[in-house]
Amino acid sequence: MQKLVKGRFGYIIRVVGVSQSRWARQMLTSRQDHEKVRTVVVPIARHYSSLRPLRGDLLKFPGPNYGIPSRGIGMIVARVLRGALKIRYLLLGGTIAGGSALAKTYEQWKEALPDAKFLEELMPSQEELDAIRTALISYRDKIKDSVPEFTLDPKLKELGESKYDQLVLWFKERLDDAIKAAEEEKTEGSGFFTDGKEEDGEFLTLSGMANSLTPLLKDFSSDLKQHAISFTAMGSTAEKEREKAELLRLRLSQIEAELQEKTESLTKELSNVTRENAELRGKVEANETIREKYESLQEELMQVQLKYQKEVERLEKENKELRKSLMLRAGDKIAHKKIKKSLIDMYSEVLDELCDYDSSYDTQDHLPRVVVVGDQSSGKTSVLEMVAQARIFPRGAGEMMTRAPVMVTLSEGPYHIASFKDSTREFDLSKESELSELRKEVELRMLNSVRLGRTVSHEVISMTVKGPGLQRMVLVDLPGIISTVTTDMASDTREAIRSISEQYMSNPNAIILCIQDGSVDAERSNVTDLVSQMDPQGKRTIFVLTKVDLAEENLANPDRIRKILSGKLFPMKALGYFAVVTGKGSKEDSIQAIKDYEESFFRSSRLFKGGVINSHQCTTRNLSFAVSECFWKMVRDTVEQQADAFKATRFNLETEWKNNFPRTRELDRDELFEKARGEILDEVVNLSQVSPKQWEDALSKKMWDKMVTHIFENIYLPAAQTENSGTFNTTADIKLKQWADGMLPKKCVEVGWETLEDEFRRFMERAKNSKDHDDIFDSLKACVVDEAMRRHEWEDKAADVLRVIQLNALEDRSVHDKQQWDAACKFLEESVKDKLHTTESTLREMVGPSTKEQWMYWSYPTEEQKRRAAVKSELENILKSDYKHKNTLTYDEVTQVRKNSQAQGVDVDNEFIRETWHPVYRRHFLRRALAKAYDCRKAFYAYHQGLEGELGVECNDVVLFWRIQQMIRITANALRQQVMNREARRLEKEIKEVLEEYGCDRDKKEHLLTGRRVMLAEELKRVRQIQEKLEEFIYALNAEK
Repeated sequence: MQKLVKGRFGYIIRVVGVSQSRWARQMLTSRQDHEKVRTVVVPIARHYSSLRPLRGDLLKFPGPNYGIPSRGIGMIVARVLRGALKIRYLLLGGTIAGGSALAKTYEQWKEALPDAKFLEELMPSQEELDAIRTALISYRDKIKDSVPEFTLDPKLKELGESKYDQLVLWFKERLDDAIKAAEEEKTEGSGFFTDGKEEDGEFLTLSGMANSLTPLLKDFSSDLKQHAISFTAMGSTAEKEREKAELLRLRLSQIEAELQEKTESLTKELSNVTRENAELRGKVEANETIREKYESLQEELMQVQLKYQKEVERLEKENKELRKSLMLRAGDKIAHKKIKKSLIDMYSEVLDELCDYDSSYDTQDHLPRVVVVGDQSSGKTSVLEMVAQARIFPRGAGEMMTRAPVMVTLSEGPYHIASFKDSTREFDLSKESELSELRKEVELRMLNSVRLGRTVSHEVISMTVKGPGLQRMVLVDLPGIISTVTTDMASDTREAIRSISEQYMSNPNAIILCIQDGSVDAERSNVTDLVSQMDPQGKRTIFVLTKVDLAEENLANPDRIRKILSGKLFPMKALGYFAVVTGKGSKEDSIQAIKDYEESFFRSSRLFKGGVINSHQCTTRNLSFAVSECFWKMVRDTVEQQADAFKATRFNLETEWKNNFPRTRELDRDELFEKARGEILDEVVNLSQVSPKQWEDALSKKMWDKMVTHIFENIYLPAAQTENSGTFNTTADIKLKQWADGMLPKKCVEVGWETLEDEFRRFMERAKNSKDHDDIFDSLKACVVDEAMRRHEWEDKAADVLRVIQLNALEDRSVHDKQQWDAACKFLEESVKDKLHTTESTLREMVGPSTKEQWMYWSYPTEEQKRRAAVKSELENILKSDYKHKNTLTYDEVTQVRKNSQAQGVDVDNEFIRETWHPVYRRHFLRRALAKAYDCRKAFYAYHQGLEGELGVECNDVVLFWRIQQMIRITANALRQQVMNREARRLEKEIKEVLEEYGCDRDKKEHLLTGRRVMLAEELKRVRQIQEKLEEFIYALNAEK
């Protein structure tokens, strides 16, 4: 820091701290070049620290800072306060000084004002002003009386309305301005001047000119005010006053001249208006003549049109007859096929297919059709009947008749007939009886389509109407729109009807036939708002005003109908507007009578004669022509687009099938049902492959299972309680005879029916295990078999036949050979063993596990089982003491068992003992019977020789079971013959009947055949059919072009 380095612009010193800065100043002031460096030290502060990064080079000299030093916030606040205080003092001082100066100036101006007392002598008094006002009012009345009233002729008024309004307005403004000026003059005179005496001179002249100053009084008043002000600005000398009076006199003369000129111009204008009025009267008279000519020409045009229409109808009638004869005489099949397969029929078939089509690929039905919508009882159905030329729909008095969409296909044919899509019957529309039956059928179908308490339905009733001269088109009659839901309707009826209407009208290619009742107020219409929402531009809407005859009677203003038919009244747009008459108010009127009434009405109607309705806007005939033209135009414009859409849908469905079911044939629900039908009938045929031995074995086994309990409990056990063989055989015979006469034949028939069912189901189950089994048929097969078995009943005479056979078999008690004896013994042993096994199982459950089982399986008896075991032990002791004990206990024995049990600490009652006795005794009896069966194995010869008593062997049990065995064998043989010869065929017939019923029930098939595979095949089939029919229709349509 000892040496100061001088740069180009001065000394640059790096100072650190305050002391070094002071030293730098002293060094600069001591040098000789003090003047050059100007003794200015620019401090540049830089803070260095080892803890913060360096932004620049430490050895670099910073440049000089020539900026303005910044001030603090406090200095700015002080300056603002000082300025505010200065403004306050300036305002206060200015206000005080200005007030004193204004007061001084006012006093000077007041002293300089001249004396205006001379004006009191010049200006009129209050009485004169009243007189002037009265004169002006009389002048106004005089002018009004002199000018004629401009009550022009209405037609002249229409032609010169603008000129007339301008003239009347000008007169009224002038008169009102004059009256207003007079009233202002009176007010000003009474406010500024005092009353004075009347002087002769100029003001007398003013009073005399009152009648001629009315139009210019306002100007005079304003000029007078200006002169009065100028008089106050002048001096107060008399000479100046006289000059002013002279000027006023000159001004009045000028006003008189101007008034004269304006009066003359007014007279000229009045003459011009009168001349124009005369000219307009002449023009109006000429227009009246033209109007009369126009009305006569219009009436003549109506007559010519009606004459032309009748001529056309006559020619069409002749054409119908010729076409009818040609159609009837056409003998070759090709011509007949062309007549039957017309364009509209082909198109209707496509629409019928689409009515049932429900796709998950959003391929919507956008094919054109004519949708007839309107309020309830607005005449929708009547319009459709007039187009179809037949009263085909049911009619009601103010109640809802159309409850479902009705699609009517109109086509041309030799006879006037109607038929439904799903029926082959044809109704002759030329006969009133068949027309009545058709209306009843339509009403019945509507009622059947409504389910689950609803009022309207979405199901479409499709019908075709053919006849000579009918316009080809497809119309859909929808339920009428309602505004109130009555008590006999479902709560959602209004919303359901709007939903159906919106569904059909949302089709962008549908022609909307909007029906409006002309006999009711337009403000009550509901359908117009709905149609305007669906078709706001009116590109596919045709508006029809019905009941025009009633509208003409009720409406006093025909302009309202003109606005309706020109599209200016309702908030909607349409392609065309038509007015029709669809009846005379009677249900019995024929279509021809209604057409004649419609023609006569429009011929004499004031609406037509007055130009409210044009000739092409009236009659249902013109309406049907226009609707048919719009329909076919829409069909030609849009049908190919719909065909392309279905092509894309078909491609998507086929792609999905190939990916999910690559090796499976495409079978729709009907084809799958036919395949299942074949498989089920094949299984019925397989019943014939069962051998007779298999049938008899199955029947025998099932019969024994059904009757074994009855044989042991009701026959064998009671017979075995007898003391000798004679009593045993007698008891057995009686029991067997009662059994054979009673329930045995019916039980055997049930056994045969169950065996047939079991065998058939066994074949069905075996088919499920085959390699080519398709599980899609399982539900259908099971349902068909169950229904057929439920319906199947064995022949009534079969039980009687079996009764005879069984009685004969049971009466035979002689065993013929050793083989039969051994078979009977074996049968007895097996039966007793099975029964013994069952009885021991019952006893085991009653007394609980044995000691071995308790050790091995860790199971313990319950308290009841312990009591049973104690009682069982006491009962076995009784049987041991009496080997041939009866099947019942005496009272003493029961008491003994109870007391013995009580002695062991087991308290039981008599009923408990008897319940335990039955299985205990049955086991004892079966063991004894089994031992006897063993003893009888070698007793055949003793039985054959009659030596059983001598040998001490009684084999009545074997003989009894042999008789039962023979009866079972013979019964099984008889049942087998019935099954193979009759019942299998009857079952096959019943299965076919069930299959036929299911085949006709589409809902049943949809319920039993389900899955994505079925749905996809169904959609593929339907899309292919629609696409093929569309392509066929497009080809025929292009050929017709």
